Amino acid sequence: MTVPLIETAPMRRSGKPLPLVLATITAALLGAISVAWFGEYRVNLTPSEPLGLWRVVRLDRPAAVGDLVFICPPPTAAMREARIRGYLRPGLCAGGVAPLIKTVVAVAGQRVEVRASINVDGRPVPSSSVAQRDGRGRPMVRFPSGIVAADNVFLHSPFSGSYDSRYFGPVPAAGILGLAREVLTYAP
Repeated sequence: MTVPLIETAPMRRSGKPLPLVLATITAALLGAISVAWFGEYRVNLTPSEPLGLWRVVRLDRPAAVGDLVFICPPPTAAMREARIRGYLRPGLCAGGVAPLIKTVVAVAGQRVEVRASINVDGRPVPSSSVAQRDGRGRPMVRFPSGIVAADNVFLHSPFSGSYDSRYFGPVPAAGILGLAREVLTYAP
């Protein structure tokens, strides 16, 4: 038995060649990311604060307790370990990490106690319980308590799984990029 030969019409491409379309999409995405970065917009993809689009607003004064800030963490051993463990996203800050969105809960001269939760100058910080282990069962090293040094801030997020100063301690205020302001966010 012979199989009849079926002649097919040549396939036509509609529009532009695929490589040109992909290059155009890539260029558009990179352009949008550049405009957002240099326009001081950031996308938050972590549950420490609502998900979505945020704006960095210049801070023309020293950071104060209650300020919600974007901050580049210093490239310390604790931050390198946090990056290896997956607590920090990759980004453009020193050490290759993304800026953090955290609330300043203590500034220079304030006493911070980190035990089962955080106390600042003897007052409890709400939603500040300290985890003994991370989500994979690895031990968490907590900040041993102390006075916040000059030009440093102690950071906190009410999200229980947040990696913040409970674990890495105070950080230099020089890393603050600005205040964090919600633009288009969603709190799950």
